[in-house]
Amino acid sequence: MKPGIHPEYHEVTAHCACGATWTTRSTKKDVHLDICNNCHPFFTGRQKLIDTEGRVDRFNKKFGAQTSEALKAAAKAKKASKASKPS
Repeated sequence: MKPGIHPEYHEVTAHCACGATWTTRSTKKDVHLDICNNCHPFFTGRQKLIDTEGRVDRFNKKFGAQTSEALKAAAKAKKASKASKPS
């Protein structure tokens, strides 16, 4: 590595908007984040849907709140009704 061309590497405290803080190293002296692993929906399991024009409601109305369990139960019920129906 060439001497004198690399930035200083400081030990800093990172601050998230949710209030979480931790110590890390960075070339910046101050680190402020909007989102971190403590408040990100992917890591917390909470998902926020931003519905600006009713698209989510329109989709749910058209396709329903279908889950794999509901689809399997419906297929099983359909198969059972065919089996009990005389030909």
